[in-house]
Amino acid sequence: MAAALALAVVLAVASLHAEAVWLDVPQSGTKCVSEEIQSNVVVLADYSIMYESHPYSHPTIAVKVTSPFGNTLHHNENATVGQFAFTTAEAGNYLACFWIDSAEKGSGVSVNLDWKIGFATKDWDAIAKKEKIEGVELELRKLEVAVQAIHQNLIYLKARQGSRDANCE
Repeated sequence: MAAALALAVVLAVASLHAEAVWLDVPQSGTKCVSEEIQSNVVVLADYSIMYESHPYSHPTIAVKVTSPFGNTLHHNENATVGQFAFTTAEAGNYLACFWIDSAEKGSGVSVNLDWKIGFATKDWDAIAKKEKIEGVELELRKLEVAVQAIHQNLIYLKARQGSRDANCE
């Protein structure tokens, strides 16, 4: 039981993150990333093509982001940069897929994806200015929000585990 609780805490903390990744999108085919997110969580992301491997050509990509039930949350074509933002309506796996959609496919492209979820989406500089807090007080506020988010995530994980256990009986 203690190991399961420790794992749940690690998963909860890991889910409150900002994640910047580079994706190598092949010249044909799709590259997708997914994230399991609970409901009512803010998601922000920025993406851009990295041109180091394409100094003379400028391929474009298409992007599609879908919810766990397959609803399209973001769709963009002929893009070199873009962003998406939404608040999750249901818990589950959210999927972002990228593919090259230009005639200049070449050898594939690298895409930088900066994906922020929950706590990581807050603009702490703006909060500090608005509430006139700084230093230790600001850090304590960040910790308070992080603890609340971890608590909510643990409740979600416990409920999900309970439903899985009930299905196994």
